[in-house]
Amino acid sequence: MSSSFGQHLRLSIFGQSHGEGLGVTIDGFPAGMAIDTERLLAEMARRAPGQSALTTARKEPDAPEFLSGVLNGRTTGQPICAVIRNTNQRSRDYGDGVDLVRPGHADYTGHVRYFGFEDWRGGGSFSGRLTAPVVLAGALCSQWLEKQGVRIACHVQQLGSVRDSSFMDADPCADYSHLKAMHLPVLTAGLDAQMEAAAMEARNDADSIGGVLECMITGLPAGLGAPFFDSVESVVSQLMFSVPAVKGIEFGAGFGFASMRGSEANDAFRMQDGKVVTETNHSGGVNGGITNGMPVVFRCVIRPTPSIGKPQQTVSLKSGTEEELVIHGRHDPCILPRAVPVIEAMAAIAVMELWKERAACLT
Repeated sequence: MSSSFGQHLRLSIFGQSHGEGLGVTIDGFPAGMAIDTERLLAEMARRAPGQSALTTARKEPDAPEFLSGVLNGRTTGQPICAVIRNTNQRSRDYGDGVDLVRPGHADYTGHVRYFGFEDWRGGGSFSGRLTAPVVLAGALCSQWLEKQGVRIACHVQQLGSVRDSSFMDADPCADYSHLKAMHLPVLTAGLDAQMEAAAMEARNDADSIGGVLECMITGLPAGLGAPFFDSVESVVSQLMFSVPAVKGIEFGAGFGFASMRGSEANDAFRMQDGKVVTETNHSGGVNGGITNGMPVVFRCVIRPTPSIGKPQQTVSLKSGTEEELVIHGRHDPCILPRAVPVIEAMAAIAVMELWKERAACLT
């Protein structure tokens, strides 16, 4: 299993959905940062289950225990290791082994990949539960980046057929901190109620619903990233596609470039208060894989939660026959509310890696 990321900020996660716990190790984190514990726990709570009718009823406190790398509330510069205990496992909801493979899940592919020795309980290492230590790592990175003037904001741009406005048309200098307090963060006032109604309609139909999350990173200097394999888009995309349920990503105008001409797509340069800026931001703050100083804007497509209450066609691995499956247990009818802090966390980890790589070029 590939559980590690990064060359300059080295991150590794471990654990399973229904094991004793999960955790993360972070190597290369700067020394001396005072951790805002209250804000850290608030970020963990945003991702945690059991918040509303839109999320699974599983209750987990998600309180991290720092085993190393933190002393008297400050980072020491040594590897940070933290664990999050699982306290509310219900493995019985998943039977006594892999037999009827769940459509949309990794039951079949994981069984084949690990020769039948995988931890199948609740999805094991494929579970969205593994995003808890990611959010922990991302929250630490966000606190450090904020001291450098970097801000990360994310909202639900689309849930089902309900669409919000875009950061591409918004003021990048505005304060978007209020989005963190919203269960369904949106830019358009009142739209969250429409989105919740769409999610509840799917839930009442024993179904689920997906959507699009849009993220904006402001305060980045020009010069982060590199051409080709270590481009900003490459690093960010690698982390985003590590999030369960993310099935697509686009930067700036994204697939909208397909209907543009070059004269429309190009962002004209100009001077503003002695700085080089662009007139528009179709490229999403990136040229040639390197930040140009404008906000980095990207969007992720989140698929509908695969665990639904409707009968589904599947196969039995034990008997080799086609069967019908009805999934029981506790599941999210809409993963978007809990995915927002995960996308923000992955963005922070990506920027931290890019930032440290740039700093290494100067030494």
